[in-house]
This record gives sequence, C-alpha cells and structure tokens, in this order.
Amino acid sequence: MAPAGSALDSVVVVGASAGGVEALRALIGGLPADLPAAVLVVVHIPPLATSALPVILDRSGPILVRQAVDGAALRAGEVFVAPPDHHLLAVDGRVSLTRAPYENGHRPAVNVLFRSAARAFGSRVIAVVLSGVLDDGAAGAVAVKRRGGRCVVQSDPRFDGMPAAVRRADHPDAELPVADIPGLLVEWLREPPGVGTGAGGETA
Repeated sequence: MAPAGSALDSVVVVGASAGGVEALRALIGGLPADLPAAVLVVVHIPPLATSALPVILDRSGPILVRQAVDGAALRAGEVFVAPPDHHLLAVDGRVSLTRAPYENGHRPAVNVLFRSAARAFGSRVIAVVLSGVLDDGAAGAVAVKRRGGRCVVQSDPRFDGMPAAVRRADHPDAELPVADIPGLLVEWLREPPGVGTGAGGETA
C-alpha cells in the first residue's frame, strides 16, 4: 500500500445528497489512513452555506479530510471535499475548482466530478454513489465505467434516488451497505492495474 501523502495513480470519487452525511461518516470512518488513493467528495449543499462537512468527516476516522483548494495536489490517503458553490474536478493530478454552470440543478454536481476523474484516471477510478434524491451521478458513473473504472452504490440508503438512477443507467459493479464499502474499496485498490476493470456486473 502506498503511504499516505504519496503520489498516486488511483482516485475514489464519491457523490451524495439527502441523507448523505450519515453515509459519508460511515464510509470515511472505515477508510485506513494509508489508503492508496485520493478521495474526492461532492455533496449537494446550498451555495451560500458554510460547510462544516470536512471537519465532521475528519473526526470520523484516521484518514485526513480537508476542504478542497484549487490547485492542490491529489495525494494518496487524503480526502478532498467540494466547497459550496464550486464544482470539484480532478485535472492533471490536482484539484480544480470552477464556478461553471449548474448541472442537475447543483453546483457542486456529482456528474462533473465523476466525468473529470474518468478523463484523468481512466480505469483507476472507483465511483461511489451514496444516499440522495434524483439522478445526479448516474451519467458520471456511466462515464467512469466506459473508461474501464468501477462503481459501487449504497444498498441501504436513506434516500434511494441517486443509487437507483445508477442502477437504471448502467449496472454497478457492486451494491453494498455503506459499512461494507470501505473494505471493498481497499480490496479493489490493492489489485494490479487492469485486473477486474471494465467488466462490470459484479454485484455483492
């Protein structure tokens, strides 16, 4: 496993909305500090809100959590949370924040993050879709799968709109209770490049 703070070739991208904070606490709390990937998180929040989410998640477990800053290098073992009113992207191994137009009625939007990660990291992307309403994240999950990445959706969400939209758009590789997702992420990230990617259809 790559040590925390090292350069990386893999990212985990996470999208959530209504009911997502509780799910995120369980997800982030289960990740090890030496996770061999950076984690980027988008949660639908009002544009004028002051988000305490990075602090809440940082207290959930051993992995480092911070609010995303434009231009910051993506490093293994670090979690970056989108700030209010900014899309979060992964570009050339770094965080990019933009105020481009709303997508799916949101800024930040899950689809924007997922598409950027698919372009930047190809088959070394894992998309995670947690509790939320409507369908943000579905098109982004399809983009991840088309580049050979993988997707897991929460099977026990408080609100099933977003996970269900992914199921309709393209079969996720796994559907698990949120408490079991961290272990699966570690398992997938330990695999050599090219193993198990692009096939789809693996459902736990």
